[in-house]
Amino acid sequence: MDAIHDLGGKQGFGPIDTAEPDEPFHHGWEARMWAIARTSHAPDWTIDWWRHSRERIMPEDYLTRPYFDQWAQNYLACFINSGIFTLDDVVAGTANDSKSPAVVFSLEQVLAASRDQCRNFSVSIPDEPRFTPGDTIVTRRDITAAHTRLPQYARGRGGTIRAHHGAHVFADASAAGVEEGQHIYSVTFLAVDLWPEASDRRDEVILDLWESYLEPA
Repeated sequence: MDAIHDLGGKQGFGPIDTAEPDEPFHHGWEARMWAIARTSHAPDWTIDWWRHSRERIMPEDYLTRPYFDQWAQNYLACFINSGIFTLDDVVAGTANDSKSPAVVFSLEQVLAASRDQCRNFSVSIPDEPRFTPGDTIVTRRDITAAHTRLPQYARGRGGTIRAHHGAHVFADASAAGVEEGQHIYSVTFLAVDLWPEASDRRDEVILDLWESYLEPA
């Protein structure tokens, strides 16, 4: 979350379009991209690596290209990086390797593959949680990971532990191919503590944050 996609709390990007149609896809190719995403992956991928890769899209592309167009760009980059096919294959529109025939999936197979991708990322770790509900904390400012789930607007801010959700695969490490567990908490922040100009508001923001992001207040 240290790239252009970390837009939370930032201004100047215009209003959010809430008039989206009920149909899930605007064009047929978007449905095909979704199907590819549900049925295709490489053994060395993790969900956090995929997110980290997408976060590295150039700002002009991230802000101007449609959502599924970004997916297509990211999947092509990931497949090329993993050696599934080459950039020349992409340009040619076909694989030069005759051992890689086209695969056709039915709608039922795509839906089944999508259901199979549901995963519980909870893990068991020997460390006891540092915090309990009701504890006050301060989030760290010095986030140096290439991939992090702590948004910029919530760094160096005070909050209160709302709930503890056990240990789960730590996204920052998973993006680098390391699977380790860490406790995760729901943390409540007052809007005024995040944005001082909201001094007359009673709104709250609740974020799910990893333990290493937090320090005792």
